[in-house]
Amino acid sequence: MTTPRFTVAEIRQSFLDFFAERGHTIVPSSSLVPANDPTLMFTNSGMVQFKDVFLGTDKRPYKRATSVQACLRAGGKHNDLENVGYTARHHTFFEMLGNWSFGDYFKKESIQWGWELLTKVYQLPPDKLLATVYHEDEEAYDIWTKVIGLPPERVIRIGDNKGGKYKSDNFWMMADTGPCGPCSEIFYDHGADIPGGPPGSPDEDGDRFIEIWNHVFMQFDMKEDGSVTPLPAPCVDTGMGLERLAAILQGVHSNYEIDLFVALIRAAARETHISDLENPSLKVIADHIRATAFLVADGVLPSNEGRGYVQRRIIRRAIRHGYKLGQKTPFFYKLVPDLVTQMGEAYPKLREQEAHIARVLRQEEERFFETLAHGMDILDEAIAAGRTELPGDVAFKLHDTYGFPLDLTQDVARERGIRVDVVGFDAAMSRQKEQARAAGKFKMERALEYTGPSTTFTGYESTSESARVLALYADGEPVEALHAGQGGVVVLDVTPFYAESGGQVGDKGRISSASGVLFEVLDTHKIRADVFGQHGVLQAGVLRVGDSVQADVDVQRRAAITRNHSVTHLMHKALRETLGEHVQQKGSLVDDEKTRFDFVQNAPVTDDEIRRIEQLVNAEIVTDAPTQIRVMDIEAAKETGAMMLFGEKYGETVRVVDIGSSRELCGGTHVRRAGEIGFFKLVSEGGVAAGIRRVEAITGQKALDYVQQLEATVSQAARALKAPVHELVGKLEQQLDHVRALEKEIAQLKGKLASSQSDDLAAQAVQVGSIKVLAAKLDGADAKTLRETLDKLKDKLGSAAIVLAAVDGDKVQLAAGVTKDQTAKVKAGELVNFVASQVGGKGGGKPDMAMAGGSDATALPTALQSVQAWVAERV
Repeated sequence: MTTPRFTVAEIRQSFLDFFAERGHTIVPSSSLVPANDPTLMFTNSGMVQFKDVFLGTDKRPYKRATSVQACLRAGGKHNDLENVGYTARHHTFFEMLGNWSFGDYFKKESIQWGWELLTKVYQLPPDKLLATVYHEDEEAYDIWTKVIGLPPERVIRIGDNKGGKYKSDNFWMMADTGPCGPCSEIFYDHGADIPGGPPGSPDEDGDRFIEIWNHVFMQFDMKEDGSVTPLPAPCVDTGMGLERLAAILQGVHSNYEIDLFVALIRAAARETHISDLENPSLKVIADHIRATAFLVADGVLPSNEGRGYVQRRIIRRAIRHGYKLGQKTPFFYKLVPDLVTQMGEAYPKLREQEAHIARVLRQEEERFFETLAHGMDILDEAIAAGRTELPGDVAFKLHDTYGFPLDLTQDVARERGIRVDVVGFDAAMSRQKEQARAAGKFKMERALEYTGPSTTFTGYESTSESARVLALYADGEPVEALHAGQGGVVVLDVTPFYAESGGQVGDKGRISSASGVLFEVLDTHKIRADVFGQHGVLQAGVLRVGDSVQADVDVQRRAAITRNHSVTHLMHKALRETLGEHVQQKGSLVDDEKTRFDFVQNAPVTDDEIRRIEQLVNAEIVTDAPTQIRVMDIEAAKETGAMMLFGEKYGETVRVVDIGSSRELCGGTHVRRAGEIGFFKLVSEGGVAAGIRRVEAITGQKALDYVQQLEATVSQAARALKAPVHELVGKLEQQLDHVRALEKEIAQLKGKLASSQSDDLAAQAVQVGSIKVLAAKLDGADAKTLRETLDKLKDKLGSAAIVLAAVDGDKVQLAAGVTKDQTAKVKAGELVNFVASQVGGKGGGKPDMAMAGGSDATALPTALQSVQAWVAERV
């Protein structure tokens, strides 16, 4: 292989340098998990972190930006996971090069710089490039043909080809309404020897002409009736796939032939012991190590729902392809160091979390091989039920839950002489894809319409403020006045009320006036990034826009929230000191009752670890160190070593909060000194998802009340057991030993009863051809007794099919057994299911032994009587 003209690393850096030289601020790649955006499952383009800027709800200190954004598209219309590795350009994870203008430059500069970068810096032949424009965008067409000098035949107008006005490949919309505009795409011609036609032609889906860069010109606001009006400050949003550009610059046709993928494919071949580097499975593994490692670095761990479910599917698909290559032991996690070598410099979080990423992937691999065995049990049970066809939903469950590809299920079924309902499988797969599209669909819901000035927040210094009403809302619509009894939202020019953010709940309190107005504030939220809305109910008077009012925060509630927020910082630091640096926040809730904190941790927090965390936090409180809060730009804040929390969205100016030895970026309210927290107590710890633990803690008076209640409970237990408190544990253990001894004695008595009954039951067996059949009720038996009696009867009868039943109220417990010489004709799983279906239940199991339950004891006599005829039909 010849040395590429530009490596992937060089392309990244030269792109950023090019736009930085033209006044753009380099913005780091944001997390794959969009911050504070429930409309998206993953960051799927470079503009996601700037969405609020385009919507006018956020402001940045710069008007020009550039970035290389890590993106993920795993499902929906943009990507089919099953195609990854088998086409030239399908990926789950990719990098998006982009530059933005927020009301600064527009079409001319954007197109000119794009052309300059491609033809001057990257030295692409101009005659290999062509462009598309929206058919009504004369401005862009003229720039390409008259300024750039591109021949008119290489500037293609794309009309409304998706049905309806503005429904075009070259007209971009953020949502059904809101910012939108025409776009201009730049294509590269791979040459006449590659099949395919230019954009807009019937053969446009071929591989000859490949889109490499899209320039979106946001100049309109789309209304609900489909009409558009000009935006006051048009913007530019561009995106270019790094992998596609690298393939062109390195002279290869497939993205999987670029230097980055060549290294990862070789690493995958090394770990799977495969010499054929063209094997599609190696491409799958190389693609998926990027996606899964970046997801782990951004706090997404494998689970059975939401983002974790997508993560698990991608990991298991990679492992399955390794299994397909003959790899039967964990291998995937071993590619993490190779990925860090390739991308660790551009994305330092990979290098920082290398060990953690490898550990998570290895654990998931080990679980996969366990579920592989479990999936085989499910397949055996489904096939053993006497079917001639395996239902499509069962095959899909094996695929979706246990990682069984359809062809593996078909292979096993073929060995058993049955078919697989492929049509039903495809239907279940289609339903799942529709659900995935719905989950990932980006739909922008409009918030309260507000165009007034920003809110001045004074709540850090004060809990009471004189203010003026700027706007009022009732039922989501602006109004001039609120009347007594009416609920609504109040916007003030100045407010001491903290708006819910960063896990801290919004303030409550009251807004009043000298004229008798009383508005009860029940919560506070942000209408925009810089506008606060007080939500509540007007209790008295009439509140009008323009009124002068007094805003008062509920100070006792605020103080409790503040204590809990400040202690969260100390607890976070103590968690990392005790459990390890891998601990990463996954969510929090701070209110006046408690602090709740979710974090990455693969094992439960032990009692000893909880005690250490409590000791560390309370030691910080005792020092009573003053809290220090500094406001600085984000880069300076990073240099201080301040903790940046996962899922939080930071502006260019941030607050650095020092509480004791903790230092974090935080916009919340905090105690003046650590000692104000009073006392800290962890009250619960548990798992909320795979690899995610949750702790809850309390402070101050609530912590004291909790400890005193515990003391009262312990004293009450000691009195009940008639033992001093210090002897309580020994007394409890003594009582438990006594209970276990009684349970053992009861079990022995049940065994003796079953043994004595087995002789009597054996005499009730009926000879049916070559097999003895017995169906009987066993009084007072539990599941264990049924199984033991079943084994004894099989030994006594020699060649038999047996059903035993026990009744507890309306509940029926069934056990079926067939001696091994008869399982070819009669299977215990089918037999027990036949009986269970008559008593309101179902069940199954192995051919020689199976259990089931039911809920209709009245039907049991008839069900047992039917066993003999059922067996007779099969022998």
